Amino acid sequence: MSFLEPGRPARAWLRGPAALYGAAAQLRNWGYDRGWFTAARLPVPVISVGNMTVGGTGKTPVVILLVEWLEAEGRRVAVLSRGYRRSRADERVLVSDGTRLLAGPPEAGDEPVLIARRCPRAVVAVGSDRAALGRWVLDRFSVDCVVLDDGFQHRALHRDLDIVLVDAMDAGGLEAMVPAGRLREPLKGVTRADALVITRADDKQEVQTVRRRLASIHRSEAQPIEAVFRPHCTVSVLADEVRALDTWRGKRAWLVSGIGNSASFNRSVTALGLVVCGAGTFRDHYRYGKHDIERMKAEAKRAGADLVLTTEKDAGKLAPLLVAGDNWWALRIATVVTQGEARLRDLVSRGVEG
Repeated sequence: MSFLEPGRPARAWLRGPAALYGAAAQLRNWGYDRGWFTAARLPVPVISVGNMTVGGTGKTPVVILLVEWLEAEGRRVAVLSRGYRRSRADERVLVSDGTRLLAGPPEAGDEPVLIARRCPRAVVAVGSDRAALGRWVLDRFSVDCVVLDDGFQHRALHRDLDIVLVDAMDAGGLEAMVPAGRLREPLKGVTRADALVITRADDKQEVQTVRRRLASIHRSEAQPIEAVFRPHCTVSVLADEVRALDTWRGKRAWLVSGIGNSASFNRSVTALGLVVCGAGTFRDHYRYGKHDIERMKAEAKRAGADLVLTTEKDAGKLAPLLVAGDNWWALRIATVVTQGEARLRDLVSRGVEG
């Protein structure tokens, strides 16, 4: 388990380097706040989904939800992403033109490919300079609005709505800057957000801990919005097949995950009534090799697993390494806003209306 995964305590002996990192981040923010640096504007509204910490807070499923809401209103949406840990970091890559998938995880990154698969009508593109990427996309496609994936710290591009996610399972992640902890910038940066969404808000005690921490910084009459990620169905890693969750109740599952919060994935599977007989847990954005697959197949067989269950984000990387007959499935997750949905929908609608 990586130190930077949610749930790990801060390391006190690294608070010196963390203070330097925080000062640099604060100086950059001051530059934008005081007009020393200017943010480029696109000719269409921009909605940003971001977070304060490294590690997974659920940005991808929330981006998917917002795209679905916007498309239901008849809007044509483009999603812009950095494409973390892709093989061509400096190139612009068109992941989807809104009709077909044009790139895979190695070229585009894990999350953009998943977004393109789940939102087949959206234009999805990746590039390190999101302002230039946005202009490049708008020159080629007629879109009404842009959703910026992981954009809170990318202040070089103006946004009309800033949504910030905070993981209820990771209150400790708000305590210290990288490398001592997981904060990307000082916590008071949340005051720039138009909406705070507490994700993985299943446990009320965890939610209250995060609420108290945020209340000391973000004093607002509006309570943070709450959302949970609930299993929706399972999808074959190898074939275009979907099965209901009840199909697997009581079955023995070996889990495979390389995401920012593997504990959340494991908790979701257990809640479905599957018997978890083992797990292969890897760092976020892990690139699997044939040796990993063969080892996990052997371990799953020894454990008497009926199936191997992975995340939908991992499935795209695993599929090329499997062979016909492998009983590997991906758990599809849906975002459910449990508190403040009407307010979030209103913010999103107003954000794209300008």
